Amino acid sequence: MFSRPITPIALIASVVVTLDRLSKIWAENTLALGVSKPVIGDLLQFHLVYNPGAAFSIFTNATWVFTIFSATVAIYILYKAKDIKSKFWQVGAGGILGGAIGNLIDRFINAPGFPNGHVTDFLKLPNWPVFNIADSSVFVSAIFLVIVSMRGINFDGTKDV
Repeated sequence: MFSRPITPIALIASVVVTLDRLSKIWAENTLALGVSKPVIGDLLQFHLVYNPGAAFSIFTNATWVFTIFSATVAIYILYKAKDIKSKFWQVGAGGILGGAIGNLIDRFINAPGFPNGHVTDFLKLPNWPVFNIADSSVFVSAIFLVIVSMRGINFDGTKDV
């Protein structure tokens, strides 16, 4: 059914989506909207908000653009997955795919409805916008892929000399 390279990508994306959904369901059922709950003092707090913008609350007036962008990224990763031979690139692509899908689900199910649904965010660090597991996965995976690329590892498994 799946070609070999898509399997690790799909597995990682599935784990990210599952963790993201479960954590958002937990946050919505446990936390009061807009009220901070310290986890590790001021370093990490739970703080439930609904974000109309992109990751980390940017561009709140362009929600539909990010819906289209996230869907395009997810489709592109799935389309190119068969060509991604490097395990490093598979991990990064899976993390980005899972994060994109996690927040797309919110765009579909949360008010005010598709394509403008707000994303559930609940993790708060000092001097940082409130975020979620999907945002973290996209952010960390993108940084990881920049490092992989800088080390000369190509998505097809070859290495620059």
